[in-house]
Amino acid sequence: MRIRVGSELRFEFPQPTPMIVMLNVHFSRFSDLEAPDSLMAIPSVPIEGYRDSFGNWCNRLVAPAGHFTLGTNAVIRDRGMPDPIALDALQHQVQHLPADTLQYLLGSRYCETDRLSDEAWRLFGQTPLGWPRVQAICDFVHDHIVFGYEHSRPTRTAYEAYVERRGVCRDFAHLAVTFCRCLNIPTRYCTGYITDIGLPPPYAPMDFSAWIEVYLGGRWHAFDPRNNAPRVGRILIAHGRDAADVPLTHSFGPNSLSGFRVWADEAPAV
Repeated sequence: MRIRVGSELRFEFPQPTPMIVMLNVHFSRFSDLEAPDSLMAIPSVPIEGYRDSFGNWCNRLVAPAGHFTLGTNAVIRDRGMPDPIALDALQHQVQHLPADTLQYLLGSRYCETDRLSDEAWRLFGQTPLGWPRVQAICDFVHDHIVFGYEHSRPTRTAYEAYVERRGVCRDFAHLAVTFCRCLNIPTRYCTGYITDIGLPPPYAPMDFSAWIEVYLGGRWHAFDPRNNAPRVGRILIAHGRDAADVPLTHSFGPNSLSGFRVWADEAPAV
């Protein structure tokens, strides 16, 4: 299957402003791209790429004053199958976890493990270890939070999402991440594209999405507490401890977002 993915973000800047931009498909899917999904800027500016501490591809640039547009556009090959399910994926004891997974057991900016630990054990402490426990967490979060773009707030933490019971996909992900970490399951926050392929219409306007990956049975597995169902065409852009690590754009000065488009849809076969 071929999937067309990309975005266009339009800004207004009152003055030249440095930015960090994270819009490229993750390196783990780079070989699936039919051509590099280079970051495009209008007007053209010098762009410098680098990898952050999580291995994500980032771009540095200075946005000029006035109108400024950023975007990507690419076609990626995908196996066209829903997210895999591994019901027998086992939960590792902490002392047996690889060292590079340990940071995903700790609290972070939006994931307050200290405030939700007791509640996590109360809610899920009797569930079977491994895949069933993570699925129980996702089931709970999916039912507990009411989704709505009108509920979006960039400063909402996992604890606040738990108390307020409303939010957007990042809030679903943060709460699930926090519960999993409280129960000693390494969990990272992911951002990228999720298509509507295979779903009945009507379709909501496309947006970037957030989900989680948990470390079970010696590898990372995707779970999606917002949609709570396997999806076709889940395409990673970046992962980190929480949304603070993987902002799609980070501006070092005032600006306004005047336009925003995202696409992720099936492309014709060739």
